[in-house]
Amino acid sequence: MFGEWFAERMITAQADKARLFRSLHSTARPLALANAWDVASARVIEAAGAPAIATTSAGVAWSVGAADGDMLSREEALGLIARIVDAVAVPVTADIEGGYGQDPAAVAETVTAVIEAGAVGINIEDGTRPPAELAARLVAARRAGEQAGADVFLNARVDTFLFGLGDPETRLQDTFERARTYVEAGADGIFVPGVTDPATVTALAAEISVPLNLMAGPGAPTVDELGALGAARVSLGSGVAQAAYAAARRAARDLYGTGSYQVLDDALAFPEINGLFATA
Repeated sequence: MFGEWFAERMITAQADKARLFRSLHSTARPLALANAWDVASARVIEAAGAPAIATTSAGVAWSVGAADGDMLSREEALGLIARIVDAVAVPVTADIEGGYGQDPAAVAETVTAVIEAGAVGINIEDGTRPPAELAARLVAARRAGEQAGADVFLNARVDTFLFGLGDPETRLQDTFERARTYVEAGADGIFVPGVTDPATVTALAAEISVPLNLMAGPGAPTVDELGALGAARVSLGSGVAQAAYAAARRAARDLYGTGSYQVLDDALAFPEINGLFATA
């Protein structure tokens, strides 16, 4: 009896967070995501006012000693997702790279486990795979969500610009075609990293029928400016993790070079970060 009640409460909580997460995708006020790679970064980001938490597969991989690019094991990724979901109150969307599986059936298993961990969204990428292969994975992911009775936001990543795929003259059209294919396969959003110039963003937003997600960094327009161009979601990808590791390198170089410690002036106060866990 208690097991059924608990399961029902979990399903209800997931559904509530899923509805909230969907509602956050708006060009009027784009969903801004400073991607986390461990529980501590997720708690710090949430405490800064984040309405949702997104993971970065690259950051997660680096934190466990693996390279980015489908080198992270499914078990390691799922363990991290579950720990972050348990640690924060806001919705969590998980970067699952290509799906951590060799075929659509294996990807469906990954998505089922991500849902069981409590996440309400996933990012899944095409990379150098043929578009038809990611489309099949999206169909399997959508079916897995339906079978679990869960609402999961499927964000399909198109890597044409990020990886410089194909002919530059036809790259934008190729992106349009991939986006249409992925939406027809069940994608709720389209993520096009590697693009922030206003003309291309405007063209993407005009052609893509679902929320457009972009990856921002130094030199890119602000979140509000990207929203005005048609973006509904703006994420930082592995950028926050890279900045954190850059701070670690600066501290080490200062210590072993000049013997100074000035970089630590910008560190979070121990009581502040420790307090995030004392109240968990």
